Amino acid sequence: MIITLGGHHGAGKSTLWKKLAECFWYKRYSTGDFMRELAMERWISLIDLGREAESDGWVIDTILDERQKNLWKIEDNFIIDWRLAFYFIPHGKKVFLTVEPTEAARRIFHDESRLWVEVHETIEHAAENIIVRRNSEDERYMKYYGVHIYDMNLYDVVVDTTDKTPEQVFDEVMQKIKDA
Repeated sequence: MIITLGGHHGAGKSTLWKKLAECFWYKRYSTGDFMRELAMERWISLIDLGREAESDGWVIDTILDERQKNLWKIEDNFIIDWRLAFYFIPHGKKVFLTVEPTEAARRIFHDESRLWVEVHETIEHAAENIIVRRNSEDERYMKYYGVHIYDMNLYDVVVDTTDKTPEQVFDEVMQKIKDA
């Protein structure tokens, strides 16, 4: 089984991704990690990488997409955290996590693993950056692929994580995967 995992920034995708991989003993892949690596290699923030991607003629997005989209041809069982996975791997179980922007900002602001590439002066600043990133990605993916990644009808499983613990999110996703 292939599980594609998309969602809002700060929704808990990485946490769920790890829990699902442990449960199924699957390999896990993350385009978000790859984006952070690209940003660090270029000594720029994720916001700046997104701005660059908006105007580089699809270079950054192509690098990211090519790295991920053919995984299903060589592997049968894995979990991938990638906003376009549902599009490139349509036969996978398509999971999307939502979260209210204020809660997402709080989570991101306090996540020490993101400090180098996501510097925020305040939670409000983090919330503003989340909106900028959501809009940038949605615009690029519509332009390049003709797909609105925030259309919940495209997913098999949608879970709002705003007021849930990671364990509650995991349990709900597992139940919905079984029911899908």
